Amino acid sequence: MNEKILERLEKQINFIREADKEKFIGRQTYLTGAQRKENDAEHAWHLALMTILLSEYSNEEIDVLKTITMVLIHDLVEIYAGDTYAYDDEAQKTQKEREQKAADKIFGILPDDQKNKLRAVFEEFEAYETPESRFAHVLDNFQPMMLNDYTDGKAWREHEVRESQIMKRNEKTSSGSKVLWEYAKKMFIEKNIEKGNIIR
Repeated sequence: MNEKILERLEKQINFIREADKEKFIGRQTYLTGAQRKENDAEHAWHLALMTILLSEYSNEEIDVLKTITMVLIHDLVEIYAGDTYAYDDEAQKTQKEREQKAADKIFGILPDDQKNKLRAVFEEFEAYETPESRFAHVLDNFQPMMLNDYTDGKAWREHEVRESQIMKRNEKTSSGSKVLWEYAKKMFIEKNIEKGNIIR
């Protein structure tokens, strides 16, 4: 095998192997059976599937493949930075710094062209300024609300989550998809406030 090809392939395989560690990063959202919580890799897979199925509800036309790439890689940094729970105000103070250092490390494993490409997609997600990043954030917020609703608000109840916290986290969600935000408000948030799973 050509030495340059071998060197490139080894970097790619090293990245793929390292990405497997995402399966060990636990999240706070329970799976539909409510027996255990999901991990980051399961979350990313779910968002990729949702992108394929729900992209028609984006407020703007999006590049679906780019958005799938975005949701698949957006949490890879948590391999080193750890998961930051949506409603943990203290951990959020250091989140950006931890995740930027982690991005240097994880994407730095790749060949330069792929390192630059995936890092740019990650930064685009973080910046929240393009149609793809806006829709990716919609799904990133919608999916845990959906699972929380399906498990009768189990994680919301455990963390004593308030309506104001959910609304703050979702203050930009309608900019990515008015349809999905309206659905989430009615079917996930309002319903679970009435049931006492979310504190008003």
